[in-house]
Amino acid sequence: MAAPRKPTLPVPGKENILITSALPYVNNVPHLGNIIGSVLSADVFARFCRARGLPTIYICGSDEYGTATETKALSEGVDPATLCAKYHAIHKEIYDWFRIDFDTFGRTPTDEHTEIVQSVFKHLWNNGYIEQRETTQAYCPEHESFLADRYVEGECSLCHDKGARGDQCDACGNLLDPMEPDLDASGNQETKATGWLINPKCKLDGTTPIKRQTKHLYLRLDALQGEIETWIASAKKDWSANCTSITYSWLDQGLKPRGITRDLKWGVPIPTGLDGLSEEDFAKKVFYVWFDACIGYPSITKTFTDAGNPSGTNWEKWWKNPEEVSLYQFMGKDNVPFHTIIWPASQIGSKENWTKVKTLSTTEYLNYEGGKFSKSKGVGVFGNNARDTGIDPDIWRFYLLSRRPETSDSEFKWEEFVDVNNNDLLKNLGNLCQRVIKFTQAKMGSVVPDFDLSKFPALQQHKDEVNKLLHEYNTTLRGLKLRHGLSVIMAISGLGNKLLQDNKLGNQLIAEEPERCNAVIGIALNHIHLLANVLAPYMPGKSQAILKQLGFDGEGQTASILDVWEADAIKPGHKLGEPELLFATIPAAKIEEWRDAFGGEELRKIKEAEAKKAAEKKLAREKEKEKKKLKKEKERAEKEAAAAAAAAAASGQAAAPIAAGETTTLPLRPAPAKATVEEPAPKN
Repeated sequence: MAAPRKPTLPVPGKENILITSALPYVNNVPHLGNIIGSVLSADVFARFCRARGLPTIYICGSDEYGTATETKALSEGVDPATLCAKYHAIHKEIYDWFRIDFDTFGRTPTDEHTEIVQSVFKHLWNNGYIEQRETTQAYCPEHESFLADRYVEGECSLCHDKGARGDQCDACGNLLDPMEPDLDASGNQETKATGWLINPKCKLDGTTPIKRQTKHLYLRLDALQGEIETWIASAKKDWSANCTSITYSWLDQGLKPRGITRDLKWGVPIPTGLDGLSEEDFAKKVFYVWFDACIGYPSITKTFTDAGNPSGTNWEKWWKNPEEVSLYQFMGKDNVPFHTIIWPASQIGSKENWTKVKTLSTTEYLNYEGGKFSKSKGVGVFGNNARDTGIDPDIWRFYLLSRRPETSDSEFKWEEFVDVNNNDLLKNLGNLCQRVIKFTQAKMGSVVPDFDLSKFPALQQHKDEVNKLLHEYNTTLRGLKLRHGLSVIMAISGLGNKLLQDNKLGNQLIAEEPERCNAVIGIALNHIHLLANVLAPYMPGKSQAILKQLGFDGEGQTASILDVWEADAIKPGHKLGEPELLFATIPAAKIEEWRDAFGGEELRKIKEAEAKKAAEKKLAREKEKEKKKLKKEKERAEKEAAAAAAAAAASGQAAAPIAAGETTTLPLRPAPAKATVEEPAPKN
């Protein structure tokens, strides 16, 4: 067990990097799409920043409050706290296996969280950005209680998906209210922040809820829109395109007040002692999870930087220090509005000097073998069963990052997974390391020979080419183009293999040109050392293994990524470690085995059902198209007949109606018989 990490604090005068990944909701097991969408991507960037020598802290934790937790706890027959402890441990174990290197992975149900959430609310209340409303809320007459939004299900009023919840429609991504808005005194529909549910039903018993009056608190996004837009205009240049698009889709519709309280027991309680706020009205309510969840970032930071010190303020050096701290946030696209609208609105409205997001990296969806991940149907690989394949976590990391859905949805495919291991890794990177280190062991006793690169212009040219790629790598990762960063690493590895091929490393070279052979070995070993370092953010385990083979203490070795590669990290006389295979061939037979194990049959059924449904829709469209075509032809014929009749009437030659069985075709008379002319008899 590694010793607890000492908290990193910002260093004045340096570029200090604060990184968060979206807090995973605690009551489910993350699938591969969840992992690549936030925690793995953020981990790569955090490791890169540390290797660049930047003061860096990476914060994450489980988001544990809310209706979903209450309903899940109810279904498992335990209280919410017990449920959360169970699933927090499951998440942590999965991320540890994937080698996610958080500075801390915390939780939201803490005293620190309650303190900071209530503090933010008090500032908003005192600054006039909270309003009370007596609202109509869904109430279940069957079990006699108000229903939190997620306890109501029905049809989305915006996209008409039948499976929408009272808080959000997963089909179109819009936030919803559970009940249709009432009419105001003028008979107009009251303006709401979102859509609503058509034909709502109680999730617990299927009863149609009724409307009852209750009081709730609302964050006045409308009053903050101008300041939010001003901030976004200056911040968006470092946001991904889909993030900007989603954010402006909200702004263009006009921000509306958003409810921030719910009728639940599991959550942060509403603070008391505020002028004008009735304690009786809100004694049984808590903050809506999406008001408090993003505040989990600073509260989890405090549990780390100020552990054991409730009055400590080290966390503020990260979160209330925008002049010296750059905040990078990673998430899937469905979390965007909460990080670009709701949480920044709370920061702005509090009038405190918060560190706001500088760069926001969002991903699209990772699909699975032409379908979607589904835990209930057993389709797809989830975090807790990836290890069942027996494949090293670094292979999973490499493949997922190579398919990171940065600008559009991408696909997990077993065939590609195996191909990446057997070709990109084994034959490119693995071959380079094995060939050079084994040659040095066999021919030079695992000791780096004396070498002088200055005598060989081709080797200097090799350095220049590698440095161009190193510059591209650094620029690419700073721009959060993590997928392309892998391509650059493989290009660097490819240059290493080309170096060996161009110089024909082998027995003949060492026998005929020993000095050049020594120089090739010297630069090749340093090339592999560079690869180990640039690979570290992506494949930390394999990076350590390479360093160990190069004769460094691989375990715990800190990666270092510089601006310029000098090819001098490994000096003459250095003793190498033992060469070992970095990668092993995955048999092709594993493709079908894993495909079947992770929902192959169920996925086929789903695809067949979808194909049948699509074919039926296509046939229905074609029938409808044919029906419309025949209708148009009939209408055209009728118009032509009417036009002809009108023309005939106008000329005074309107034909009498034709009786059934009659024809308008004139009878043909037989042609007259041709007269026969007899030829005169020939004269004698």
